[in-house]
Amino acid sequence: MLRSLFAGVTGLQSHQVAMDVESNNIANVNTIGYKYSRANFSDLLAQTNQIATAPQGQIGGKNAVQIGLGTTVSSVTRIHSQGSIQNTDKNTDVAIQGDGFFIVSSDGGNTYKYSRSGDFKFDAAGNFVDNNGFIVQGWVRDETTGLVDATAPIANIQIPPGLTTPAQSTTEVVIKANLSSGDQVEQFKPIYNLDTNSLNTTGVDGLANTADDDRPEFFNVLFDASGNALNLQTGQGMWTSYQPSTYSDTIAAPAAGALAFDVNGVSMSLVFAGTETASQATSMIAAKINANTATTGVSAAPDPSNPAILILTNDNTRGTTSASKNISLVVTSDVAATGFTSGSDITAFQYSFVSAGATPIGETTATGAIRQFTSTEDLRAQMQHDARLIGDDHGDNDNVLTESAITVEINAKGQFEIKNPGSAGVDEYDLRLAVTGLTSAGVTENTRFTQNFQTLSGTLTTGSSISRLSQSFNAATHSASIDVFDSLGTKHTLRLDFRKTALNSSGGTEWVYEVSVPSPGDIGGTINKNELTNLDAGRISFTNTGALALATIPSLTYTANNGSAPNQTIDLNFGTINSFDGMTSFDNPSGTSGISQDGYPGGDLVGIRIDQSGTLVGSFSNGRSFGLAQIGMAKFSNNEGLVSDGGNVYLQSANSGDPIIGTAATAGRGFMQSSALEASNVDLSKSLTQLIIIQRGYQANGKTITTSDTLLETLIGLKR
Repeated sequence: MLRSLFAGVTGLQSHQVAMDVESNNIANVNTIGYKYSRANFSDLLAQTNQIATAPQGQIGGKNAVQIGLGTTVSSVTRIHSQGSIQNTDKNTDVAIQGDGFFIVSSDGGNTYKYSRSGDFKFDAAGNFVDNNGFIVQGWVRDETTGLVDATAPIANIQIPPGLTTPAQSTTEVVIKANLSSGDQVEQFKPIYNLDTNSLNTTGVDGLANTADDDRPEFFNVLFDASGNALNLQTGQGMWTSYQPSTYSDTIAAPAAGALAFDVNGVSMSLVFAGTETASQATSMIAAKINANTATTGVSAAPDPSNPAILILTNDNTRGTTSASKNISLVVTSDVAATGFTSGSDITAFQYSFVSAGATPIGETTATGAIRQFTSTEDLRAQMQHDARLIGDDHGDNDNVLTESAITVEINAKGQFEIKNPGSAGVDEYDLRLAVTGLTSAGVTENTRFTQNFQTLSGTLTTGSSISRLSQSFNAATHSASIDVFDSLGTKHTLRLDFRKTALNSSGGTEWVYEVSVPSPGDIGGTINKNELTNLDAGRISFTNTGALALATIPSLTYTANNGSAPNQTIDLNFGTINSFDGMTSFDNPSGTSGISQDGYPGGDLVGIRIDQSGTLVGSFSNGRSFGLAQIGMAKFSNNEGLVSDGGNVYLQSANSGDPIIGTAATAGRGFMQSSALEASNVDLSKSLTQLIIIQRGYQANGKTITTSDTLLETLIGLKR
């Protein structure tokens, strides 16, 4: 009978413990990061009145007879389930989503405590602390490397108040841009100026080594004034005449017989009766020539002052082939004894484009030779040579550059400009310019090229103050700029100007670029006549797929000359060779998709935010942001083995295992969410229900005691 009393007592005691546990859960329903506990009951040892027996013969086995002695609370289990995440307005609040614990210390990192409560703040000394004043442990930024090393031992997180960041000088500029390879461009500039001092030579950087910064450009990559590509192919070009071609001959009264001759390859013949006068014969020959003018381009007429003189003229405006240019007269038979003799006059010149290896023109180049040109300087020099050659009355071709003042230049608008000032005093003449297209076997006329030059056509008298101008020729260009910083944090604008210059052997494009900084900055460039040291240049080329093929990338040595550290190295990063991660050349409009640099001025800390890895990212007044520290996180093999130490912190125990310390969101550790806190995981409705269950259990165990007491009273009453 007494056993039932003792069993009831153990039930009361166990339910009292369960009530204590559940009451504590309810008390902490609003405690940040709290994990609820559960009381686990187990029965006590039972009294065995009869042991179990095995079956024997015809008698079956019997079970043991045992009477329980009550219950006890064998353990209290802390349930580490995820609490709900509540957003807050405080940027230093941090919640853990997943497994893991914050690490705090009250003694400078000698011992650690662990918590799920992320209600952190900075104290007056800049320590990152919890509500107990314990300092959060993690890793801080190394001022030497500028990095947060999460492989180092953890330490107190401290960010000094009033933190500033010194200026960082620029060391690299990264550019991502497309330089158009298309036949229509929106960004272009006139071709470079070229004058009579221009030299058709280039230096190791591909730019001209000239006394006045003149730079020739290849014609097959040029554009007209509307941005349309000329697309000049080998063999295409133009005829240019500087004066009508003329030839005159005195005709004698013919005898009876025939006259046969060729004009520009067309055969003609006449038969005379022998009764014609010289004037009549001249008119008859002129009529025969004029009947074929549409083919030969040559017309004829008697000299008004002397009808016996026949004048042949070709104004070189007809046709596009050599058969209709200049005058070539070959008398094959003169039985009639007219005295008509062979002769020629060349005033129209054929300028033919070749993609490379143009034969340079010399002082004594034959008038009938085809002029080859590749660059703008090739053509400019040849046209000037030939314009002066036409007026060389002295017949000494070796002096054509000095015996006439005629000049052919390329002006600032990219126009070929012909001047006839007449100041030299010798071999001057009136220019009567005519430009027509050029065709040859298998080569069609390039109409855009011809049309650009046809505005040169017309008269330009010697001594004239005006000039004849072509339309403008343009090169595809693109520009980009970015501000870079010196060691003092002073901002300087670095500008890049790209210009399309050629096609390479694979069919890809080649560009030249200039990089410049404002004066008095010095980057050591020497690309023009004044050797301005704030300029430098290089080349960049692409494959026929538009990938970067080659870039001569100068490592700029920049000196701002403002008191900052000199010889600052700035590397230009155009991307990976044979890749598309930087500069490209597609048939898309030229444009810069990205340009960045790694320098910045000094700045003051104006704010801190925390990312999912637990990194405290500082924002500075100079617009820069970088990690100042990173919160460490511990993970245990057995979270339930941790021992509560009050104040929302836990201690390591023998059964929790050692902490595995690392960064958030790695190796099974959860990630961190800033401006948020993890709420208690107590389910209030479940806890209140559990209270009812505990209450009823307690009441039932009390009833066991009172009932046993009644039975004992009856037993005692038997004595009476």
